[in-house]
Amino acid sequence: MKLYYIPAACSLSPHIVLNELGIDAELVLVDSKKQSVGAAENFKDISPLGYVPALELDDGTILTEGPAIVQYLADLRPELRLAPTNGTMERYKLQQWLSFLNSEIHKGFIPLLYARLAGEYVETAKPKLEKRYAFMNEELANRPYLLGDNFTVADAYLFALTSWGQAPWLTSHYRADIHFDDLSNLQAWYGRVRSRPSVRKALQAEGLSVL
Repeated sequence: MKLYYIPAACSLSPHIVLNELGIDAELVLVDSKKQSVGAAENFKDISPLGYVPALELDDGTILTEGPAIVQYLADLRPELRLAPTNGTMERYKLQQWLSFLNSEIHKGFIPLLYARLAGEYVETAKPKLEKRYAFMNEELANRPYLLGDNFTVADAYLFALTSWGQAPWLTSHYRADIHFDDLSNLQAWYGRVRSRPSVRKALQAEGLSVL
C-alpha cells in the first residue's frame, strides 16, 4: 500500500489514520509544483486531477478523495473503532462530519491559503469559516472528540485542516491568516489530538516540527 502525500496538506489525515491502525504503508512524496513523483513519473498518471491524497492498494487500485480513503482504512481494522460500524446511525453521523469538513471547512480554507489570488473575496470567506469553527467549538463543549469519547477519522481530518490556521510550527504555504485563540473547546481538542503518538509520528515523518 502506498500513500501519495504533500507535507502539511490534507493528506496528513490518512497519514495519521495509517499510524493509528499500525499499517506500515509506503509514503510517496509528491512534488506539487512539478506534479511529479520521483525523477520522472507524472503524478497525474496516478491521480488524474493531480491532488493528494491518493492511496494505491496492493492490487494497483487507486483511491482518491480523503473522506473515502480514511473510511476505507478504518474498515480494515474495525476493532480499533476509528469509524463506527457500517449501517449504524453513528456511521452516518461520521459521514455527516466528513461531508461538513470537506465542503465547509476544507473548501472554506482555499481563499485564505491563496489570499493574494483571492483578493477581496477573503473578506467574505474568512468570517464564514470563523462561524463554522465557532459551531464546532460549541459541538466540542461536552465531548473530547467530534463523535464523542472515541477518536475517529473525522478528528484526523479536522486536525489536518485546522493546522493550516493553528499550528505555529507550520512554515509551508499551507498557512492561513486565521486564528482560534478564543475557541477554548477547540483549543483543548487540538491539544488532545496533537499529543497522540500517531499524530506526532506523522508530523515528524513529513518534516514538520512537533512542539
